[in-house]
Amino acid sequence: MKLIIAIIRDEDNDAVSHMLTQESFRVTFIASTGGFLRSGRSTLLIGVEDERVQRALEIIRENCSPAPEPKQKRATIFVVNVLEFIQM
Repeated sequence: MKLIIAIIRDEDNDAVSHMLTQESFRVTFIASTGGFLRSGRSTLLIGVEDERVQRALEIIRENCSPAPEPKQKRATIFVVNVLEFIQM
């Protein structure tokens, strides 16, 4: 199992979250700020089985709008191994 931590621009949150949940990914949204101007960011936490990681990354890529400036990134994504998963 993996945990995908995707930091995206606020304006992309609805499209990305909607498409992920439509394909049965579980998504937790955290409002965050960052960057030079402390602009609005959305951090998505997505728990994913190993075989579905690539599909989740494709959805994020397909639903993030183009960066408004050449040096600005559309998203920052971390894929982390999960040693243990517990639901209570």
